[in-house]
Amino acid sequence: MKTFEYKTIKIDSKFSWTKSGFESDRIDEELNIMGREGWELVTAESAISTGGTYAFLYTFKRER
Repeated sequence: MKTFEYKTIKIDSKFSWTKSGFESDRIDEELNIMGREGWELVTAESAISTGGTYAFLYTFKRER
């Protein structure tokens, strides 16, 4: 029987009073690192607070 392990990482927004946003290059870099380590992305979820999204949570799995 296959068994899996799971890992969740959080990538925060770059936020200031004048701008907010996510650096797509940084997100790609983090996701590629996880892929090279054998992790498969299962889900991505936004973390929302008053005023909008402040982070994304990425959950990965890989076979043990």
